[in-house]
Amino acid sequence: MGNLSLLSLGICCLVLLHGCAAQIEQVTTEHGSQGTRQQRLHRSKQDECRLERINAVEPSRKIQSEAGTTDIWDENDEQFQCAGVVAMRHTIQERGLLLPQYVNGPKLIYVVQGNGVQGAVFPGCPETFQSPSRRGERQREDQHQKVRQLREGDVIALPAGVAQWVYNNGRTPLVLVQIIDTANPANQLDQNHRDFFLAGNPQQDVQSLRGSSRSQRGRESRRGLGRDNAGNIFSGLDEQMLADAFNINTDLARRLRSENDNRGIIVSVERELEMVTPAQSQEEEQREREEERQREFERRRGSSSSRRTVNGVEETFCTARIKHNINDPSRADVFNPQAGRVTNINSLNLPILSHLRLSVQKGVLYSNAIMSPHWNMNAHSICYFTRGSGRVQIVDENGRTVFDGQVQEGQMLTAPQNFVVVKRANDEGLSWVAFKTNDNAKINQLAGRVSAIRAMPDEVVANAFQVSREDARRLKENRQEVTLFSPSSRSSSRY
Repeated sequence: MGNLSLLSLGICCLVLLHGCAAQIEQVTTEHGSQGTRQQRLHRSKQDECRLERINAVEPSRKIQSEAGTTDIWDENDEQFQCAGVVAMRHTIQERGLLLPQYVNGPKLIYVVQGNGVQGAVFPGCPETFQSPSRRGERQREDQHQKVRQLREGDVIALPAGVAQWVYNNGRTPLVLVQIIDTANPANQLDQNHRDFFLAGNPQQDVQSLRGSSRSQRGRESRRGLGRDNAGNIFSGLDEQMLADAFNINTDLARRLRSENDNRGIIVSVERELEMVTPAQSQEEEQREREEERQREFERRRGSSSSRRTVNGVEETFCTARIKHNINDPSRADVFNPQAGRVTNINSLNLPILSHLRLSVQKGVLYSNAIMSPHWNMNAHSICYFTRGSGRVQIVDENGRTVFDGQVQEGQMLTAPQNFVVVKRANDEGLSWVAFKTNDNAKINQLAGRVSAIRAMPDEVVANAFQVSREDARRLKENRQEVTLFSPSSRSSSRY
């Protein structure tokens, strides 16, 4: 009897051990396959960033609409594939409306010039802009989510899948440059940029052509505005299904599909677009700027009130700030009267960027000034040059120059993570806005008062470069400026 009990116990132990081993093997296999997938994705990403040559480029495609144009940079360019972004520029004419649409990745928009109105539709949020009902009427005339006034220098941050529209209510063209971060974790699709239009009959050329050949592009362009290639999101739904969903008649449901709409993605508004929006006086604008300066001051001091601004109930999902102006010189993070200024927008002063994992830098170099040689520690930097011209050099990990050339207004250039970059303005100066793929992007400088070289001991510098200790000290101390260097300092600091 005792032997039988021992035998039964032994069999039970063997079964348990076998089950545990099977579970361990399954978990290990799943973890291994997941790790292999991550390694494969990482390796693929590394392959995309093996750049031997980078070019300052202008848009490769232009799409003409009724009330404006859309310029798109080549998605197959290695520098954009490395950064995992798609770049485009909308030019909206007076009384032009960029049709409502959403994309498959977080988006950053910079207002290059002009004025306008922008609306973003956040799911589940109330319609807080309401017009009063007329006497005898039960319903209000209009109600909608918040709209925002746009002006030159504004940066707008939009999460993936958030629908937006833009209207030019100014008297000059409204120019918007934007990047869509298709490599962001928020994008669960492939690396192609996908525009989902809620209205109109947009051209096929709006969608990404990443990975397609030139012959494929030609065939796609010749297809024209066929319904299979160019419809909005309603065009593929049955009209009776739409009628039932909206509780409308089929004629109106058919209009949602916009089958015969050939206006493009930017359409003309016959009369001035009317909507409920508060007018802002000059006093209110000034007070808003002062409040933002106070928030910036508190952020830099690290005060508790600054932390409340980021985490308090006033910054809920539905009321989150998605706009911040980066052109105001008084908000500069670095300023040199002889060289220029640099202003950063990151998750500290625009908290929604922590969810998008993106940030923005605005740089202004005066005539012949230099931005310190530096590398981006934790982000790619996609620069759009807004004014002037200058010379830029970019160097990879092997010390090879992957870019050395002149840049000018309207061009775009990518500086991959950790590649060394130096900029120098020509006589007319140089300005740019840089979209960065980290919500708190950092740089490390090679020259100047806060540089990596300056932080090393004299003997380390002397032995590393095989120079005298005096020369090592010159390397460390000849530039006392931070980030931005005036052209006069170089000649005056020579020994």
